[in-house]
Amino acid sequence: MTQRTFVRCRRLFTGLEDGLQADQTLVVEQGLFTHVGPTAAAPPPGPGDTVVDAGDHFVMPGLVDVHTHLIFGNARSEEDIDFWVTPEFRALRAMFFAQHVLAAGYTSIVVPGDGGNCSIAVRDTIQAGLFDGPRIAASSHVIANRHSLNDWFPEHVGTPAFVTGRLCTTPEAQIEEVRRQAKAGVDFIKIALDGTHFRDDGSHIAAFTPPEVSAMVAEAHRLGKRVATHAYGKEAVLQAARAGVDLVFHAFYADDECAEALLAGGCAVAPTLTFLRNNIEFSQDHEPTTTSGYRAMQQRVVEIGCRNLRRLRDAGVPLMTGSDSGFAVTPYGEWHAREIEILVDWLGFTPAQALRAATSVSARLMPRGRPGTPAAAPLGAIAAGHRADFLFVDGDPLRDVRVLLAPTAIAAVHVGGRRVDIERRPYDRYKVTDLGSLKWTDIYTRERVSASGCRSTRSSGVR
Repeated sequence: MTQRTFVRCRRLFTGLEDGLQADQTLVVEQGLFTHVGPTAAAPPPGPGDTVVDAGDHFVMPGLVDVHTHLIFGNARSEEDIDFWVTPEFRALRAMFFAQHVLAAGYTSIVVPGDGGNCSIAVRDTIQAGLFDGPRIAASSHVIANRHSLNDWFPEHVGTPAFVTGRLCTTPEAQIEEVRRQAKAGVDFIKIALDGTHFRDDGSHIAAFTPPEVSAMVAEAHRLGKRVATHAYGKEAVLQAARAGVDLVFHAFYADDECAEALLAGGCAVAPTLTFLRNNIEFSQDHEPTTTSGYRAMQQRVVEIGCRNLRRLRDAGVPLMTGSDSGFAVTPYGEWHAREIEILVDWLGFTPAQALRAATSVSARLMPRGRPGTPAAAPLGAIAAGHRADFLFVDGDPLRDVRVLLAPTAIAAVHVGGRRVDIERRPYDRYKVTDLGSLKWTDIYTRERVSASGCRSTRSSGVR
């Protein structure tokens, strides 16, 4: 008889309903919940079983972030992401930061876009038991086309093999890349369906044709892989929905036609508003994100996007939680739960609805293992037959979801029923991610020096 763990819960949120359950007992065996119900109806512990008392902690499922860029390293620029570190360093750094994500209560993450096979390596390392970390749905390069997201760099630079985008400009190259990634062992394939090119009326231009998108999605699904897409504009959202993608990121300019297509295609949407909100609120006046007008543009996108996302929600499109962690404004382990807060503050979710979005709803995107094994069991809820990923939380997120952002809110993290104690070690950003060769952030003309109050040549002792 295998050893079991009994968890006594005074306050239990299962991720499947709105309210709290009182005086419940969870029984975990071989990584799965085998009993969830009133303590009075629970089986008795036997010799060798472990009994854990959750005390006054709020017990809930492990959280899920469907938009975490593990290899980006809290980057300040695309050059930070793509040019300044080796693939090997990326993978090792990603393992370090994956533990920061887990310590924040996120027991599962989707990595939408990678450089090479780094997230695959981190996933496999964790699955092999070599290091503790979250469950990972891994990916490889983002499939890009001319003028889409991830076709960042000037034509004379091109798209080197080590950057996060893989430029595929023909249907044959697109299908070949899908097959290459499937062979490498990805769980997800990401396609950049639009970018920063617009028509005269201000609408986004999709980077692929509908037949190209449908062919890539059909081939990925044929090979047993899920598909995520970056899509701001209506055209890209419709392409994604009609092709039957699994997850659409953003959908800020989606309308009623898009809502119908998303529902018909069985697609979910992850708004990923945390990145925009943090950039709007945190960027300083002297930073390029402000001086270039990027911050102001994102403020307009938020205003339009929230109206359209509420429309999708009201139509019944599932909304999932993703933070776009991995950038300088969304460092790992810091802001993941802000997306839950945004669902409440901006999109009209109740706290319970937002918590379900971050657990049982988002968990639908996580891969299942081989049938007949514990890894084939579902995630995201505290229910018999589910994998036993759960948290002890100080405070009550059903009253105020912002408690999940408190540095000490996550009192304990359990993955597969086992408590995982992760030390969130400090790190030196100048050795980890801020590795570019930039020496100055301004051009010091005489006019600029005078306006900025910098030391003059006279005060420096120069004659």
